[in-house]
Amino acid sequence: MVIVYSLDMQNWQRALQDSGFKHKLLLREKVIDTIREFFKSQKFHEVETPLLVQHADPETSISPFISCLDQIDKKYQGFLTTSPEFAMKKLLAGGFGNIFQICKSFRNGEPISSRHNPEFTILEWYRTEADYTDIMDDCEALLKFIAAELGLTSLQYQGVEYVLNQTWERLSVAEAFAKYAGIDEVTLLNPTAFLQVAKEKGYAVAPENTFQELFDQIFVNEIEPRLGQNTPTILYDYLASQAALARKKPSDPRYAERFEFYIAGIELGNAFSELADWQEQQARLEEQNVQRKKLGLPIVGVDQNFITAIKSGIPQTGGIAVGVDRLIMLFADETNIANTLLFPAADVFSLEDA
Repeated sequence: MVIVYSLDMQNWQRALQDSGFKHKLLLREKVIDTIREFFKSQKFHEVETPLLVQHADPETSISPFISCLDQIDKKYQGFLTTSPEFAMKKLLAGGFGNIFQICKSFRNGEPISSRHNPEFTILEWYRTEADYTDIMDDCEALLKFIAAELGLTSLQYQGVEYVLNQTWERLSVAEAFAKYAGIDEVTLLNPTAFLQVAKEKGYAVAPENTFQELFDQIFVNEIEPRLGQNTPTILYDYLASQAALARKKPSDPRYAERFEFYIAGIELGNAFSELADWQEQQARLEEQNVQRKKLGLPIVGVDQNFITAIKSGIPQTGGIAVGVDRLIMLFADETNIANTLLFPAADVFSLEDA
């Protein structure tokens, strides 16, 4: 039987007509139940933190959604969270130990696409007395656990098999640039030389272009599509300038103890050995506001309560944020994230072209 969808048909209507589509939507429930089961079996505490906060994350690549609690008194202006990270680290300072959360988060300023919905589901966990290598092990164990619960030994995505129950590929950022872009470590660590190589490769390099902009262009075009083939790839040891909230490597401070993991060229999670130096943390947040100003983005206040929490002391911790919608997209064998959401933004806002 051929099912014909109307262009203005929403997901709940499609589910009524197509049991196969409805089954893919219900896969979300199974995956989330399994994630929760995994962390409960590991004795993690499940926590809840606010989605509406006073201080936004100043990360320059993210624009927060603004919300007003009181349209008259602007001092009550708040932001929808881009991640529960700050609040969860306050709980680490409060002695809660290993914690996880599955919640909604929000990203503004990115186009709605096959891989991005402005409201999305995030899985975030923190393992104490651990670092980013322990979180690498957690990622492997979690995905193998989900696959087993779904009766799978491998992931079949768009006609390609991705093996999950073997040791994953682990590749440093420097190794990836050398292997896939032909850029050696010396050049990677020298912004002037890197910009020259980018120009020789044919990228448009203007005086206002930053190292990070060209790094991202080369990464997206030459490296990212080749990650996570056959088995998932853990891409680790980002440059210190890309540390975000990660600790620098004690053995080589040119790099940060940060990794992302990929399947089929799709980034699924971003992890750190968490920064526990409150002075460096404050300096990084203030520097991010400096960069926001240069880019013409609004300045956001630094959450001093967060700094106080770090200053009071948090244990050595590894943490990660994982995009649950993308994970479900892979297990559902869908190329469009909207087809795994009960109410994608395109339905909520009646966006014909999304």
